[in-house]
Amino acid sequence: MAIAGVLAQAKREGIAVTKRRAELARIRLRAGMWPVIQTAAAAALAWSAASVLLGHERPFVAAIAAVISVGAVAGQTLRRAAEWILGVAVGLAVADLIMLAIGTGPVQTGVMVGLAMTAALVIRSGIMFVTEAGVSAILVAGLDPTTHGVSPDRFLEGLLGGGVALAVAATFPSNPSLRVQKAARPALEDLAGALRESAVALIAGDRRLAGEALYKARHLDESVARLREELDGGYQIARYSPARRRHLGNLGPYSAVAEGLDLASRNTRVLARAVVSLVHERGDVPERLPEAILELALAVEAFGSGLEQPRRVSGDVRCFALGAASEATRSLETRSDLETSVLVGQVRSTALDLLQAAGMDPTEATETLRRHAGRTGPCTGSPESRERVA
Repeated sequence: MAIAGVLAQAKREGIAVTKRRAELARIRLRAGMWPVIQTAAAAALAWSAASVLLGHERPFVAAIAAVISVGAVAGQTLRRAAEWILGVAVGLAVADLIMLAIGTGPVQTGVMVGLAMTAALVIRSGIMFVTEAGVSAILVAGLDPTTHGVSPDRFLEGLLGGGVALAVAATFPSNPSLRVQKAARPALEDLAGALRESAVALIAGDRRLAGEALYKARHLDESVARLREELDGGYQIARYSPARRRHLGNLGPYSAVAEGLDLASRNTRVLARAVVSLVHERGDVPERLPEAILELALAVEAFGSGLEQPRRVSGDVRCFALGAASEATRSLETRSDLETSVLVGQVRSTALDLLQAAGMDPTEATETLRRHAGRTGPCTGSPESRERVA
């Protein structure tokens, strides 16, 4: 019976694992199927266009260039998309010339890649441009020099394939609002996490935790930069693709959030350094200070509750940001040494950044923060926000 029970349990667990894997596969397919369709369509169209316009019988280079380019140009700014496409074409042209002179092989391939990337650097310093020149050189290095003489054909096919990729990405674009929303989530989570860890370190008086919070705060720029990049790409899609123009209005709140997060991330780094300094000095930490930092984290998390409902989110963010500033200011009633004063100043500065991210202009945010200094009272945000506080 015991063996039968174990086998039955193993069978149930196996079925559960299989279901989870199937669900994950379905999610991956749903998220990645559109780029697959875009890439397949671009390859077919590039081959057809090269056959008709250039008269080539087997324009596989155009199809390959389209496949390489379509994923890269989707959602990018026009400048970066142009860099990518031109990099493919330059690599093809330079490698074509070098191959005719020295043939093919492992050493020749290295020479081709190095010279193609060098030529790209002479023309322009964009990393995408230079990298794609090297990738295209490898593509040419695999060709047989005895059957393919030097000609502008592959260069033209590369430009044509990249152009088709850009056209496909513009005609059948990805969802710009969804791209920006996905990029905003880790930026918000990272900032809220750094603030929470700073508060916990302050409560525990733990130097190690304070150091970890500072380390996390110093790396906030990466997720914010990714958000800005996706926002730029989203605006490009919405402006130049008729099918996605309605998303322009949806991107506005994200633009304000990105600017506010950028400023808040800088102030959070200074805040985390102040926490490290205060923990090293230790002494008695005013109870209101950790609470104020936790309210800043709640203000950041309020953005993630749904930017598609900006009024509700704006009210929640303002509620928690003003609460954080008030709690921090009141902590000076019990302790006003230099370390505490610096930390209070950073809490207020971060709260000011979050108020602006929630839609206030700088003057309004500053005046509102001044009026609410030292006030008390519970936050009256949305039910979801009150649940998070509880």
